[in-house]
Amino acid sequence: MKKIVFLFSILLLTGMDLSAQSEYRFGFQLSPNFTWIGNNERNINGNGSNLGLKVGVIGEKFLSAQDNYLLTFGIGFAFNQGGTLKHDIGGDFWVNSLDETDPLRIGGFPDGVNLKYGIQYIEIPIGLKMRTQEFGYLRYYVEPAFTLGIKSQARGSVDGVNNFSAEDIDIKEDVAFLNLSLGIGAGVEYSIGENLSLIGGLAFQSGFTDISSNDGSQKEAGQEPTAEDSKAKINSLTIRIGVMF
Repeated sequence: MKKIVFLFSILLLTGMDLSAQSEYRFGFQLSPNFTWIGNNERNINGNGSNLGLKVGVIGEKFLSAQDNYLLTFGIGFAFNQGGTLKHDIGGDFWVNSLDETDPLRIGGFPDGVNLKYGIQYIEIPIGLKMRTQEFGYLRYYVEPAFTLGIKSQARGSVDGVNNFSAEDIDIKEDVAFLNLSLGIGAGVEYSIGENLSLIGGLAFQSGFTDISSNDGSQKEAGQEPTAEDSKAKINSLTIRIGVMF
């Protein structure tokens, strides 16, 4: 945590110095969000969302003389991203994180088991903000964006039938290193000074890469195990709260 605070302090001080140049402005966000996982397999369904948090430094570069178009970028952390997946068909899951002698793997996960993912990402977003002219102290904006997520931690929990459960499992080896997503946000900027604005809005992100390693297998009763190769993708709704200098 000390390293995170130090990193943000350096980035924020650098950003405030660059903000003195009219071509750029910088700030930071502290934004709660809700995430859930979608899946393309009919026997694997979303069964719960996570309450997460995004913390980071925001940068903007003006692209027009009227300040209506801005290139946006930044770096930050996204905590507790993911959700819960219910596996109607049990099997052998999280095989890279759990040893074969682990009680969770002996006999396999039962049908109906819930696997919860809580992932931390380092995020690098790039977008284009389109703003209105200022009305009083307000500007309205729309911002499509691409986000690169780099996994830094991943924890999981298991909840199933017949007291089959476990919490706080390190599942980093069973989560993909990268998470790529596209999204769009909209909101308002409220000017409270010549070089100081508050940001508020909503942003939706939809992942388009599989977050799971797909090294496990599922097994229906009376049949041989088959590879579990579904595609799990994270979606999120963020309540964006920030300040720009």
